[in-house]
Amino acid sequence: MAVAEPKTFRRSLSSQAAEALRSQIEAGYYAPGDKLPTEPALVGRFGFSRTVIREAIAALRADGLVESRQGAGVFVLGPSQSDGGLKLFTGRTCKISDIIEELEFRIGIEVEAAGLAALRSSPAQEAEIQAQVDRFAALASQNLPTDDADFQFHMAIAAASNNGRFRAFLEHVGRRMIPRVKFRSAMGGVEPLPNRDEPILDEHREIGEAILVRDPDRAREAMRRHLVTGIERYRALRNSRDDGGGALKG
Repeated sequence: MAVAEPKTFRRSLSSQAAEALRSQIEAGYYAPGDKLPTEPALVGRFGFSRTVIREAIAALRADGLVESRQGAGVFVLGPSQSDGGLKLFTGRTCKISDIIEELEFRIGIEVEAAGLAALRSSPAQEAEIQAQVDRFAALASQNLPTDDADFQFHMAIAAASNNGRFRAFLEHVGRRMIPRVKFRSAMGGVEPLPNRDEPILDEHREIGEAILVRDPDRAREAMRRHLVTGIERYRALRNSRDDGGGALKG
């Protein structure tokens, strides 16, 4: 027979779960319109009871961060607007020029992070980078979404730089730094571009291998190529638009 959780203890656990989910929403890990994991999935993730998870969701709902839709689940409404800090990547956009500028900005951050990761990464950090490459490959082989594996790969490299500023920056930017995530959100959930999982996976493997063999110059160049390839892709898309109109604009 299960022992009931004392109310004060349960409230503390629900606050922990709510804060963890709130942080992910604020960081952009869940974009507006995204569906939160199911209740059983959250129970498995946190190891808390269904009652605790329901109280955590209720707290997020009271803060206006999520809404429950009958028979569909719990959906993100958006992060709190009270934070007046850096908002370089968090807004919805359907402008190709915005995506290009963001990728150019990322070059200045992530190329050096990759070089430092090649110099400073621990065995555990190297294992995490490889785990995210393998996770991306497994998802791609099943035609499942790879957005989170893509983001977590870049997060793993930032962490492996062992300069907390890199990781803090990417955590702040969140999952919507991945261009297709931002585009899809702006397009109401529609994927606007052809699938590119295979070349992205090859690029991730090249970056990861350079870090594992501790070659900082190769790691920097591989990361640069990865991001420049994205820029070239979106420039080509922009140039294919005759008048700059439509859903995807220059």
